[in-house]
Amino acid sequence: MFEPQDPAVPPETNEARRRRLIYRSCYTGMKETDLLLGPFAMRYVPGFSLEQLDRYERLLAEPDPDIFDWATGRQTVPEMHSNDVMTLLVNFRPAP
Repeated sequence: MFEPQDPAVPPETNEARRRRLIYRSCYTGMKETDLLLGPFAMRYVPGFSLEQLDRYERLLAEPDPDIFDWATGRQTVPEMHSNDVMTLLVNFRPAP
């Protein structure tokens, strides 16, 4: 997903990208997904490698109901998202 960078806008720092992904995870638009992805992102995104951030960002581009169904085992995870980040998400259990 390459998007040309506007030369007038400074590039996003890795730290800003992590904050943006955590925020997006907390406010996805579907409450069930918010409750799953928010705590997941707060726990794992700060330690993700740049490649893992890429994979997580691609996952967040998917529809919320699909992400929730894949994470909870209601649907099979598609090959393009079958990776270490999805494995962490599938095995993640938010604190009660």
